[in-house]
Amino acid sequence: MSAPSFPSARFDDPVAALQRVTEIYDHGIAHLRDALHRFVGGAAPAAHVRAYYPYVRVHTDTVARADSRLAYGFVAGPGTYETTLTRPELFGHYYRRQFELLLKSHGVPLEIGTSSQPIPLHFSFAEDDHLEGSLARERRLLMRDLFDLPDLAAMDDGIANGTYEPGFGEPHPLALFTAPRVDYSLHRLRHYTGTAPDHFQNFVLFTNYQFYIDEFVRLGRELMEKAPDPSADDDYVAFVEPGNVVTQRAHLVPDGNELSGVPPARLPQMPAYHLVRKDRTGITMVNIGVGPSNAKTITDHIAVLRPHAWIMLGHCAGLRNTQQLGDYVLAHGYVREDHVLDEDLPLWVPIPPLAEVQVALERAVEDITRLQGYELKRIMRTGTVASVDNRNWELLPHPGPERRFSQSRAVALDMESATIAANGFRFRVPYGTLLCVSDKPLHGEIKLPGMANQFYRERVDQHLRIGIRAVEILRQQRLEQLHSRKLRSFAEVAFQ
Repeated sequence: MSAPSFPSARFDDPVAALQRVTEIYDHGIAHLRDALHRFVGGAAPAAHVRAYYPYVRVHTDTVARADSRLAYGFVAGPGTYETTLTRPELFGHYYRRQFELLLKSHGVPLEIGTSSQPIPLHFSFAEDDHLEGSLARERRLLMRDLFDLPDLAAMDDGIANGTYEPGFGEPHPLALFTAPRVDYSLHRLRHYTGTAPDHFQNFVLFTNYQFYIDEFVRLGRELMEKAPDPSADDDYVAFVEPGNVVTQRAHLVPDGNELSGVPPARLPQMPAYHLVRKDRTGITMVNIGVGPSNAKTITDHIAVLRPHAWIMLGHCAGLRNTQQLGDYVLAHGYVREDHVLDEDLPLWVPIPPLAEVQVALERAVEDITRLQGYELKRIMRTGTVASVDNRNWELLPHPGPERRFSQSRAVALDMESATIAANGFRFRVPYGTLLCVSDKPLHGEIKLPGMANQFYRERVDQHLRIGIRAVEILRQQRLEQLHSRKLRSFAEVAFQ
């Protein structure tokens, strides 16, 4: 009992190509949902129920003739390239842009059709579907025989890691992520952050302290009460909190703010908050907590949304005697002792600074602090940040880590920044790091309750405003400038 298969068709119009993708996907999802609802109602399908993802394929016989200034939008050389697609209602604008670039770069039609990759049943569920919970154990086991379930073998990151090799006669990849890999991450995002993937914006701020989230929530709620400021970059239309609690901006609703959604009984592991713009160029902020494992987990999944940039705003240990509590550190290199990405991205791979993000962060510090030149240098250092996986590194035998930090010229240490930057490099997402010195353990200045409370009051608001200002600066750039060629290999997939 398979969903109707659509014959392969060629398109030289990106809008028509996207319409066919949507048609194939919607028919497949409707087929699965209808069969599942009948199964939950007690009926048993006569045969295995299956639907397939749509695919896009391009074939070229010539070397790419793309604009050499672009980092994406063209295939590496002659051959056939293909990827499966999912959730066109979420990725429609993104897909259409990739289609446009391929057609412009190569002048050959796009082929759209039904792939041989089954859609796992769980990835067909609607947002509020929780059907399995109502099934007896025997029915849940039977479901495995009648429907396709997620297959981890179809979801690895070999393409992004540069280790994938197509078999003889198989097409080369066209995108970093296959449809099942994307769907898997969309479900994980809902679980970890407490908000639907639809709310995520194209600029993401990460933090490792709840204080920043508290300030972001205060700012978001205040903005929703005000009319937009025409003199500022203020086109936010809604603020979204865990539980998909959406507050619409007051001037957009006749009777003031309009609320929807239900706050969760308890916060998820890494709660996300979203300042929403209509064009999705707003700001998402995620509290990733402490440690490189969380940092890798959340960036593994946000990467499938193809954000324009992500930035780490957090606290760090200052390693230089000249630093003061509250000083800023702009990372231009990383010592990776976090270990969570060692198998995916070898330590010999450099993680370069990206000029566009570095300049935006430095300019944002200038704009918010109103300091320039030598005075700015007094409160902000540019240097190497070391990230470790041992929160109590200070207790290791002397002079183990201190000697390595000195040899690396590190100016600060934390547990997340190198992971976020390395995963940005790995997934071709522009990245940056601006940290604030909250203690200096090598010089006897450790975190004490009184000092910490005063520090948080004085610095969190300013640091967050710097991060938001950096996003405003990045938003003004052309997308082609932001997605640097530094992030792309010499045999790269076409999709951004």
